[in-house]
Amino acid sequence: MAAFPWHARSRNYTSEFESCRLEAVPVEFGDYHPLKPITVTESKTKKMGRKGSTSSTSSSSSSSMIDPLSSVLDGTDPLSLFAATADPVTTAANTDSTRKKRDKDDSLAVGSDFEPWSSKRGEILARYTTTEKLSIVTMMPGSAVSEKVRTRLEELDDLEEGSQKELLNLTQQDYMNRIEDLNQSLKDAWASDQKVKALKIVIQCSKLLSDTTVIQFYPSKFVLITDILDTFGKYLQWTYDGSIFINFLYSGFVFTDNFTPESVNDTAKETCLNWFFKIASIRELIPRFYVEAAISKCNKFLSKTGISECLPRLTAMIRGIGDPLVAVYARAYLCRVGMEVAPHRKESLNKNFFDFLLTFKQMHGDTVQNQLVVQCVEIPLYLTLYSPAIDWILQCIAYRAPEILLTEMMERCKKLGNNALLLNSVMSAFRAEFIAARSMDFIGMIKECDESGFPKHLLFRSLGLNLAMADPPECDRLQILNEAWKVITKLKNPQDYINCAEVWVEYTCRHFTKREVNTVLADVIKHMTPDRAFEDAYPQLQSIIQKIITYFHDFSVLFSAEKFLPFLDMFQKESVRVEVCKCIMEAFIKHQQDATKDPVILNALLHVCKTMHDSVNALTLEDEKRMLASLINGFIKMVSFGRDFEQQLSFYVEARSMFCNLEPVLVQLVHSVNQLAMETRKVMKGNHSRKTAAFVRACVAFCFITIPSLTSIFARLNLYLNSGQVALANQCLSQADAFFKAAVSLVPEVPKMINIDGKMRPSEPFLLEFFCNFFSTLLIVPDHPEQGVLFLVRGLLNVIQDYMWEDNSDDKVRIYTNVLHLLSAMTQETYIYHIDKVDSNDSLYGGDSKFLIEINKLCETVIAQILDHLKTLGQEETLKRQSQLALYFFNSILAHGDLRNNKLNQLSVNLWNLVQKHGFADTKTMVKTLEYIKRQSKQPEMSHFTELALRLPLQSRT
Repeated sequence: MAAFPWHARSRNYTSEFESCRLEAVPVEFGDYHPLKPITVTESKTKKMGRKGSTSSTSSSSSSSMIDPLSSVLDGTDPLSLFAATADPVTTAANTDSTRKKRDKDDSLAVGSDFEPWSSKRGEILARYTTTEKLSIVTMMPGSAVSEKVRTRLEELDDLEEGSQKELLNLTQQDYMNRIEDLNQSLKDAWASDQKVKALKIVIQCSKLLSDTTVIQFYPSKFVLITDILDTFGKYLQWTYDGSIFINFLYSGFVFTDNFTPESVNDTAKETCLNWFFKIASIRELIPRFYVEAAISKCNKFLSKTGISECLPRLTAMIRGIGDPLVAVYARAYLCRVGMEVAPHRKESLNKNFFDFLLTFKQMHGDTVQNQLVVQCVEIPLYLTLYSPAIDWILQCIAYRAPEILLTEMMERCKKLGNNALLLNSVMSAFRAEFIAARSMDFIGMIKECDESGFPKHLLFRSLGLNLAMADPPECDRLQILNEAWKVITKLKNPQDYINCAEVWVEYTCRHFTKREVNTVLADVIKHMTPDRAFEDAYPQLQSIIQKIITYFHDFSVLFSAEKFLPFLDMFQKESVRVEVCKCIMEAFIKHQQDATKDPVILNALLHVCKTMHDSVNALTLEDEKRMLASLINGFIKMVSFGRDFEQQLSFYVEARSMFCNLEPVLVQLVHSVNQLAMETRKVMKGNHSRKTAAFVRACVAFCFITIPSLTSIFARLNLYLNSGQVALANQCLSQADAFFKAAVSLVPEVPKMINIDGKMRPSEPFLLEFFCNFFSTLLIVPDHPEQGVLFLVRGLLNVIQDYMWEDNSDDKVRIYTNVLHLLSAMTQETYIYHIDKVDSNDSLYGGDSKFLIEINKLCETVIAQILDHLKTLGQEETLKRQSQLALYFFNSILAHGDLRNNKLNQLSVNLWNLVQKHGFADTKTMVKTLEYIKRQSKQPEMSHFTELALRLPLQSRT
């Protein structure tokens, strides 16, 4: 094959830059601005009144988008049609009154700031558990059985006639599964229109709430059973809502949440009333109370005062329940119902609570004491069973309640003896601001409580939780802390101590200085170190650390606290220790605004980072390694010794020795040292002294030593290239050559597949990208006087030639084409860019003919390689690749070649024809390329493109 000599066209980069600039257009600053919101005028046609009424059209300007669904459905959906048939005068009047009523109710209704019962459900089920066996016995009615079993029968029936079932010695999970089965049976019965059966299920489940034989499980039982009651109540309400809604549609009324009972037809009222009569006939008090409470919302279908009359009556019914625990949970359920059906009727809720206060002494009576002896339950544990119910009752009453009512309730609680349980619930339910403002009053009440009943440390914990959310009077803050800590520090049980101390640490951090926090940490260490008690309190200790770093963002103050690092030493378990270190580093990276050189911070955080680094082993997941490396890198970036560059380099050397197992950290250190060298160059304005030149060489040596320790081959390649560029910029020419030679020698080791984010990917696209970057650098690298002309380019071409490329890959040819771009740029009299104070080959050779001949020889070799590859693609299955590569090569000749040379001109024509030869060329691309050539031909120095354009035919695809 005949050789094609390469003739690069001469480039005037300055004029090319000018021609590529965007045309400057004067802008008149008037009303128009491209970032100004567009005003859209929307025309709407509103249809109102009966058929035949006139429609009115209104235009409105809006800066928002028109809703396409609204425009499609406006006035045409079924519900709108029903509404449109109503009398417009009546509709307007009803709408106005409804709006006023809704506005009034909204101010009284439950808002998003009210914590719902559903958020407490999981906590109760998790907290109140039992290992004792539970029993549910059901037998066929009418059998001859003992009185004891007959009593059990009344608790739960199987509800299928002729069946008999006995369930004994159930575990807690089995019991919960059985209750869930009953819930599903209720849903199935309702779905199959067996409403009487559904009612029986609800009645039998409600009876279970009178059983306290396994008393510590009662709160969880209450949660499970009331789930079934809620389901029943919703199903019944939905039934009437749906039937009444349909009746409204047929009668022409508009159905809203504010309809009146007079609108309900007699049939629906009679059916609803029938349900209440059925429930009223239940003989036992507890199921009768719970089932009626569950469906109390249906009273709205009967009369306007139905709900307001129902709640006081249900409150009075609870007085008949003898067991104080059963009674208080019944009151809690009534409060749940009351907040749902009539949240504005607080007088019923208040009456409910004051009734409870009247019976408060029952829980310390002989009957209860005897029951606890039988079940081997201590009084402190028994009292905690009341907490969920009382907390909920008080939460409902205190919601948006005036302070005068809260104060009255607090005074009533104060008058009761043994009121620690109530006091704890008050602090749990009332607004934090209310509690905080009266902190000293509550501390006085806590002091007066009897220690034998409800533990005082739990009361102080509840107070601390409030003070973490609201601030007490400033004059009381120190006294509050002292009073609380006197009690906390006397606690002997480490678990009780840490549960309480964890809460008060936040109060201390919120209002006091490092001194007080250090004292608290010292006390925690003192209590938790004996017998390694800290091993059972890692969650609380972690919480303390989290609270401290939340409030102390000045890490020099934090780490100067004498007890902070000893506190960290209590985290002996490696996984927990690492998590704590990660929290500290995340806080530092988030809150540290300026770079630091504070030795206190550096020493402490080096210790923290070293802990994270040393946790890495062969089993550590890659994601975990990346996270740890990211945190350590964040720390490294925040360290700056200012103009003390030598100290900065010493820090990087120390960091390299400490974090050698995390490759991303080593990569960051190389980048940081390269940046340090460039900052030195910037300070010296490129004119290095003997001292700074030696320092820069030390930086270069750091990088040259560190890079080979990396396992990622592309990380090494890119860092060799980056470090070589830095060395070149600092006039370290021999060191730059060493980096570039190392990169060239590393290319043969690149594997065919590499791991990218856990997936194996072909390496050739990454190698192609690397070569493109490398070529851009080689343009300005001066030749070594002892190595010959273009020694680095020749070495790189040999490596490219010998590399084992994939058979179905064209990347080798694309790389060769980019080599032509490089060699063309090297033939120019003045290169497109330079490095200050570094003479590139355009200065060294000065356009010498021998130099240009060497370049042309290399070009001929490269072109021959490209054409040989194009020949190998002549098979039918590779013709599309041949067309694409030929077009790529043609465009390169067009951009960089001197087409006044006949051979090169003929080569370009041949390539153009080859692109279109087999019909794989994109017609639009070919047309645009030809148009570009014609446009270029109008420039004086490109007039020869006119003749070329005539020789480039466009072939249609056939």
